[in-house]
Amino acid sequence: MTAYLNELGLVCALGNNRQDVARKLFAGDSAGMVCESGWIPGHSLPVGSVDLDLPVIPEQLSAHSRNNQLLLAAAQQIEDPIRAAMARYGAGRVGVILGTSTSGIDEASRSMGSWLRDKSFPEHYDYRQQELGAPASFLAQWLGLSGPAYVISTACTSSARALLSARRALDMGLCDAVLCGGVDSLCKLTLNGFHALEAVSAQRCNPFSRNRDGINIGEAAVLFLMTRQASQSHSIALLGAGASSDAHHISAPEPSGRGARESMQRALDKAGLQAGQISYLNLHGTATQHNDAMESLAVHALFPDGVPCSSTKPLSGHTLGAAGALEAAFCWLSLAQDNTDSALPPHVWDGQADPQLPVLHWTTANSRLSRATPRYLMSNSFAFGGNNISLIIGDAP
Repeated sequence: MTAYLNELGLVCALGNNRQDVARKLFAGDSAGMVCESGWIPGHSLPVGSVDLDLPVIPEQLSAHSRNNQLLLAAAQQIEDPIRAAMARYGAGRVGVILGTSTSGIDEASRSMGSWLRDKSFPEHYDYRQQELGAPASFLAQWLGLSGPAYVISTACTSSARALLSARRALDMGLCDAVLCGGVDSLCKLTLNGFHALEAVSAQRCNPFSRNRDGINIGEAAVLFLMTRQASQSHSIALLGAGASSDAHHISAPEPSGRGARESMQRALDKAGLQAGQISYLNLHGTATQHNDAMESLAVHALFPDGVPCSSTKPLSGHTLGAAGALEAAFCWLSLAQDNTDSALPPHVWDGQADPQLPVLHWTTANSRLSRATPRYLMSNSFAFGGNNISLIIGDAP
């Protein structure tokens, strides 16, 4: 059964709607990555923050957090098609499946600080705003949905898994439409955690370079409307998804790339495709020493003849629980272009290849996706604990 990705709402460091995001994405514009202080004591670091007056959460809804504000901003962009799906299928047949890693933990941390200082919580503190399930519950409540609504939290694969789970919900007949994607907001807990791991770069991240020295953190909200029927304007679909769990280490990836290779191969098998049919690969590409090394080995093993590829994290930052859906959205934006030969996200780096890594085929601002042949795009997401997901989206037959 085909799972069509009919609508897309998103906000991230690249822009506040899909038109702005596409324009900057294909230009390789990293201006949204700005240095900010206050996240980590004594440091000013590049972060991918959303520059937007976020919508106010209605007072009657319980989960007041920046995470839910970002999600609401994305949902409002596609509210009309969502309401149309509710009218067509019924509120109980539309599901919400999201990924996150932060939820409302930043607000919870500040509230806990108030408790430690004053022995009382702030007036508007609500425990439910920090629960990992809060984004799905919030969105279902805001829309008045009564179908399945839940959150997946598997670190940096969370929202990629949400898309996989949404397709399963359609295949099993649990839903007729699913709002799926992910959301994560900047917060001190995650930034200080990655800093403690010595994984954060003080410059714009530099994936696959010999000079790479760590990640930049970002925030984003991404929301797809997935159904069994194609849109009237396009037939972009989730064609395959592959998952693996190599469980090599709590934070370090399996060095040979075995689990990453397995997830990519399983996605190809699910889609009924060969590696040579993939037109573009969005790499996980965090710009850390170990991740880039293992991913380059995995990609080279699966694509011995090469595949156009790039990491988009220098443009958006690593948006953690939202990253899988965001980078699938970048692939969606390539497919959704009206021109004959569509642009691809360029690989933004210093151009200094690591001689210890296999040579990969980097996209540039001039790279194009031809409509002359079927278009299949892959996106990788890898997480702590050896949790790996690869997605393939493209034009459904």
